[in-house]
Amino acid sequence: MNQLFSFSRHRRLRSTPFLRDLVRENRLAIDDLIYPLFVQEGVKSRTEVPSMPGVYQLTLDVLDEEIEEVKQLGIKALLLFGIPSWKDDLAASAYTSDGIVQRATRKIKSLYPDLMIITDTCICHYQTDGHCGIPINGRIDNDVSLDIHAKVALSQAEAGADILAPSSMMDGFVTYIRHALDESGYKDIPIMSYGIKYASSYYGPFHDAADNSPAFGDRRTYQMDPANRLEAFREAQSDLEEGADFLIIKPGLPYLDIMRDMRNTLHVPLISYQVSGEYAQIKAAAQNGWIDEKSTLLESMISMKRAGADLIVTYFAKDIARFLKEDNGE
Repeated sequence: MNQLFSFSRHRRLRSTPFLRDLVRENRLAIDDLIYPLFVQEGVKSRTEVPSMPGVYQLTLDVLDEEIEEVKQLGIKALLLFGIPSWKDDLAASAYTSDGIVQRATRKIKSLYPDLMIITDTCICHYQTDGHCGIPINGRIDNDVSLDIHAKVALSQAEAGADILAPSSMMDGFVTYIRHALDESGYKDIPIMSYGIKYASSYYGPFHDAADNSPAFGDRRTYQMDPANRLEAFREAQSDLEEGADFLIIKPGLPYLDIMRDMRNTLHVPLISYQVSGEYAQIKAAAQNGWIDEKSTLLESMISMKRAGADLIVTYFAKDIARFLKEDNGE
């Protein structure tokens, strides 16, 4: 070999599993995971979501087994979504004290007080037209919606929620909720804002799971245009100024550039939400034998960590916890 040529030997640090582990820059841990859970009214029902194999809508009387499994796997945080038995124009079932999320929160806390309960603080599951704000004359009225959001936040705090996660993208939703919490003695409850939420086609399977498809129009007047990047900075800045403690970037994998933008400029905990469409794609491809589910899933997770996510909301949380335990020889 001609010794006049000089080049770097990058492969030295990839030559053995030990070396690769030693120099690994980003790692995924069970503590990084937030597990979404759908709770519904009814009795002894465990209904699989057709477009999300392995994801279930659970009634309260079958919740114990699910929570026990979550606890044993070492998952420390749940994100609760409710499926009510009735809806109305003002989403009253979202903030009644005996609402489905409120009762689920109390039950889970009675079983495992140290399990972190994050509640989705929105009204789309409870409002007749399936929108995240209150429609008036065919348009979403931002300011009327804010009063409803404050009521939902208070009812969830009173039920024992540890963190509130408002997701409507109404202007001012964080400041209204923060003020309502502070005035009612809940100054220590953090807000995990869906501060950067795009109007994405990746949400399709979630609408099956949560029964919240809009009865008219779409959500593009309040969720962000997928073509926009700079808008994310404006949304993040206003939410933080209004009192948000965490920021969710949603969806996850298609918006890693936005995650990196936020990581480079913000010093708050950031959450990537691997949404239902991302879950369904991996599941469908794996079931058809086109990809390896475990390696593809873990690669997707580490890409979110590499982009700057501190935490990840994922429907795969239980599977990932099992994979990580297996890899650690547990």
